[in-house]
Amino acid sequence: MVWTVPTLTLSLLADVYAVCRLPAGTPVGSPKPGAFSLLVQAVEETTLVCPLHQAPPEAEIDPAWRCFRIMQSFDFAVPGILASVLGPLAKAGIGIFATSTFSTDYILVKEQDADRAMEALRAAGHQVDL
Repeated sequence: MVWTVPTLTLSLLADVYAVCRLPAGTPVGSPKPGAFSLLVQAVEETTLVCPLHQAPPEAEIDPAWRCFRIMQSFDFAVPGILASVLGPLAKAGIGIFATSTFSTDYILVKEQDADRAMEALRAAGHQVDL
């Protein structure tokens, strides 16, 4: 059986982001509301993704990420949505940090790779809006 993935529309969010690591169990305040942030508290660490200017100074900070948001929402049973974005980025040699919400997916790439990522996604048939 061949799976066909619809053409996706992605939006490049305006902020520059930081991926931050803190020790497990570290209390972290929620970032100010905005286009995107992520807080994951796992047994091995706490990870916060937020606009760079909101990164907590006590965290290990990996700065200068840009974030693409898939603008459509799909049922969980639809296969290949994230793969249709990650495949072209991998083929272009672009590293990613990906995460999902209930409704959609977010893909972060290093700021210096954002233009190449847009080119790779467009070449794969996706629409990328700024």
